Amino acid sequence: MPKKIYIFDTTLRDGEQSPGASLNTHEKLEIAKQLERLGVDAIEAGFPIASKGDFEAVKTIAENVRKPVIVALARAVKQDIDRAWEAIQYAAKPRIHTFIATSDIHMKHKLRMEPEDVLKRAVEMVSYAKSLCEDVEFSPEDGTRTRPEFLYRILEAVIDAGATVINIPDTVGYAMPEEFGSLIRGIRENVRGIENVILSVHCHNDLGLAVANSLAAIQNGAQQVECTVNGLGERAGNAAMEEIVMVLKTRSDFFDYYTDIVTEQIYRTSTMVSHLTGMHIQANKAIVGNNAFAHESGIHQHGVLSNRQTYEIMTPESIGLKQSQMVLGKHSGRHAFEERLKELGFSNLTHDEINSAFHRFKDLADKKKFIMDKDIEALINEKVLEVPETYELEYFHISSGNTLVATSTVKIRSDNEAYEEAACGDGPVDATFKAIDRAVGVEVTLEDYYLRAVTSGKDALGEVTVKIRKNGDVYIGRGLSTDVI
Repeated sequence: MPKKIYIFDTTLRDGEQSPGASLNTHEKLEIAKQLERLGVDAIEAGFPIASKGDFEAVKTIAENVRKPVIVALARAVKQDIDRAWEAIQYAAKPRIHTFIATSDIHMKHKLRMEPEDVLKRAVEMVSYAKSLCEDVEFSPEDGTRTRPEFLYRILEAVIDAGATVINIPDTVGYAMPEEFGSLIRGIRENVRGIENVILSVHCHNDLGLAVANSLAAIQNGAQQVECTVNGLGERAGNAAMEEIVMVLKTRSDFFDYYTDIVTEQIYRTSTMVSHLTGMHIQANKAIVGNNAFAHESGIHQHGVLSNRQTYEIMTPESIGLKQSQMVLGKHSGRHAFEERLKELGFSNLTHDEINSAFHRFKDLADKKKFIMDKDIEALINEKVLEVPETYELEYFHISSGNTLVATSTVKIRSDNEAYEEAACGDGPVDATFKAIDRAVGVEVTLEDYYLRAVTSGKDALGEVTVKIRKNGDVYIGRGLSTDVI
């Protein structure tokens, strides 16, 4: 009888800690709702003590997402735990996740605490969290570099104090699969009471082994895997949720385990997270990369045309990716458009959202000969991000060439006031940025400007992500147009 593996998604907490990734409350809620449709068992919604924005996001998710367990992270500090509980107390299934470092190097150089003091703090804070919330998870940070005998002691102590989930993190991605599997097996064999709690793992990808280590842990008794969509996370990221789930599904002959993930929602979830975080997926990324189901070699193409199983060990449809491309254009009707939305995984849109998307689709169809699936996905994702405009760009005019200094003139409107400015720059985009800065009277630092073609062809829809910094805060804006400037 296959055993269930719980999927604990930490995209909104650890994933958002990726350098350059930043999400507002609305965007986090959109992702959380999609994770709920995906079927994850737990969502780590954030670190409430970190900021007011993080607190509000966790609270909003707790109030609006009801099926998964909603988890808030807290250091083993009373103030953190209070703030975590304040954020998730209205969740249908709340969990407080508290942690403290247990490796010698962390205890000495980061905490500057003795092992016995760390053990005492862990027990006290788990007990305190338990007094507020029935479901408490404990993590010994840097668990893979912790002395096993101390690790066993602290785990037994926090189980006695009321922990319901024990999570073993490979915080710096140091472990080898055989080594990590052995650690999990040792915990199973040596920690009294471990059979009464859920044993979880959280693997980082510094050596590219996060997924392999997670699978080794499952084989040795781990019941929950902490992971992120697209493998997002600090440094080199976390174990990629989609890879773990599809390994267990595709190799069910090898792994006697299953998850409750609705795999047909994987591609939709991946593209949403990529778009909202601005963290783009490499083309050869397993499962969800653009090339994951692409075949260029003539030998491969011949094999796939004869029988897809010759070179595809899973179907694109199994992750929600449709191979057949329905070409839509300006003569396409609303019914065909709605059907295509459903096939692409956008079955949760409201009537008003579909109407709005259809109008934007028609506008785009007037500019492009053919509308491809990725155009539609970009239109829908871009709509999610809309916020009231403070400024409206009425026009821009650019003069540029290989022997000219790029110059841009812009007209910006705010309320009933119009402002016109001109500026020179290193290329037309830089000149336009500088002209806009002058017009609005706000100086910002351009952190990143990323432009990509959503589809191919001379009429391709361009998607741009802009990151700017002002007074230490980073803001992200995104836009779509057939005019890349």
